[in-house]
Amino acid sequence: MDWAERVTTVNQWRRGDKRAPHKPLLLLYALGHFQNHGDEPIVYRDAEDRLQHLLDEFWRKGSSPAYPFHHLASDGLWDVRTADGGGSPGPNVGPLRRTGAAGRFADDLARDLRDDPGLAARLGRAVLDANFEPSLHEELCAAVGLAVDGAAGARRRDREFRRDVLVAYEYRCAFCGFDGALDGTAVGLDAAHVQWWAFNGPDEVANGICLCVMHHKLFDKGVLGMTAERRITVSTMFVGRGTAARTQVLDLAGRPVEPPQRAFPAVAAERVAWHGREVFRGAPRAA
Repeated sequence: MDWAERVTTVNQWRRGDKRAPHKPLLLLYALGHFQNHGDEPIVYRDAEDRLQHLLDEFWRKGSSPAYPFHHLASDGLWDVRTADGGGSPGPNVGPLRRTGAAGRFADDLARDLRDDPGLAARLGRAVLDANFEPSLHEELCAAVGLAVDGAAGARRRDREFRRDVLVAYEYRCAFCGFDGALDGTAVGLDAAHVQWWAFNGPDEVANGICLCVMHHKLFDKGVLGMTAERRITVSTMFVGRGTAARTQVLDLAGRPVEPPQRAFPAVAAERVAWHGREVFRGAPRAA
């Protein structure tokens, strides 16, 4: 059984390049649970708050964890039973709580996870690579208690993407201008995808931007974004009271994004629009 293919092709709500990572987040949570607690069932009412936090933090507020808890069973990876042994009571919070519903991996997947101690890590890596930008992987793993270090199956990207993006932006963060180097080698700079690779974002300069490590993380978390006019947006949901937060984040609102060298294309309008629609959180602050 190719479980890696199964977990990366779950039937999730999707419309074009819109993302709805309910099921991938539940899979990561369940894999972390399996690594730490074996095949012990996950009782919905006990896990609800943590699952809600995952959805709020890595997708958007207002999404219900009851939806993936019930619907993941349709992919043959998950089984939900009530406390009296009945089937899932449905995708609504109230019945899942009242009936003591609990989920666990389907028998054949649980058996293979028990027989192969490294399988959970490999499946976790596959889910991460298929659904989330690398800048979020470490934080996601910490949130669900999942260890994937050394797991095979890392995503394959165009090796030239990072080099081309950093050259295009002359090894300088397009948001803050940071251009650090050590012994002639750039440090603290990333080639960020604007439209995520996992959601049809190509490895090309027109979908990339050079950002320092901090601004890359904030960009992928939806704190920072760009307007169609290539000005920096800062989410009203971001709170920072200190001088560093003000100067390094809040004061960026409305500033122009530094363009690439003339020989390279600027970020394509459709990529900027995707990020604003699918990643940026809340409304932009006034400049």
